[in-house]
Amino acid sequence: MASAARATLLADAGKRAAQVSEFFRSPPFLRAEGASHSLLIEGEQGSEALPLQVRQIPGTDRLDAISPYGYPGASEPLQPAPSLEAIDFSATELVSIFVRDRIGGPACFAGGTLRNEVQIADPSRPSGVRKRLREQIRRNERRGWSVGVVPGPEAGEAEREAFVRAYGETMARTGASERYLFKPQYFASVLAFERSWLLLAATDGGLPSAGAIAAVSDGYLHYYLGGTGREALPDSPMKNLFSAMIGLAAELSLPLSLGAGVRPGDSLEEFKRGYANATAEFRTHEIVCDADAYQQLSAGRPDPAGFFPAYRAS
Repeated sequence: MASAARATLLADAGKRAAQVSEFFRSPPFLRAEGASHSLLIEGEQGSEALPLQVRQIPGTDRLDAISPYGYPGASEPLQPAPSLEAIDFSATELVSIFVRDRIGGPACFAGGTLRNEVQIADPSRPSGVRKRLREQIRRNERRGWSVGVVPGPEAGEAEREAFVRAYGETMARTGASERYLFKPQYFASVLAFERSWLLLAATDGGLPSAGAIAAVSDGYLHYYLGGTGREALPDSPMKNLFSAMIGLAAELSLPLSLGAGVRPGDSLEEFKRGYANATAEFRTHEIVCDADAYQQLSAGRPDPAGFFPAYRAS
């Protein structure tokens, strides 16, 4: 079947796909994530653009690409969403592309792989916060915990440093992969987005010991990153931060995306489920642009279920 659309790779640092008012495609976020290109899909019904990070495949002179973290999808998704089979990706000269789509739609491509269910706290619906969590939040408030909410661009160096410390200690405790070990400049860039907020939890007269970053994109307020300092672990003030984010979402008249777990059904997902009253599907799209190269690179590699591209499996 002849391709109805054509894909082109533009070396423009994601500018073609950028949207100033949407966090996951905003220039500050794309800079932080190191977006290097836009994937332009052109067909009879128009065009759409997706931000990408283009990477060299280790041990080869070939390239592949991946969407920035989160839920970027495309800037102006085509409707109806095109099928991958109807698009000619050969001009990209990539081996493969892994695309993270928006939550809540519209999708950039038809179909896709259901990776997880994102937990949603929608202030317009009856609260989903479990009774036990509400009691623990009130207990922390009696102990002197409070949450400050600062617009991202107004966050000072001391506030960002408090967040970096709490986040860094959390990543160290959990043995997070290098992908999540961000440098301070990353947070400064992310918080430059005009519709982002830094939330910090502290006890009376104390320095912040826990924090979270939230930002608006595609009809949601998204919880993006968070962490808790070791000294605050017994009280778990992240519960208060989640409650404060739900309050911020209510002020903005937006549902709050709490994200999902690392794996479906894990303890992180269960924690977030304690605040949710809805869910949204998170889908990805696995594109093989050069089938012969993909097969050659993947030969003899382990094949963990669901991992793409297979040749990058460890």
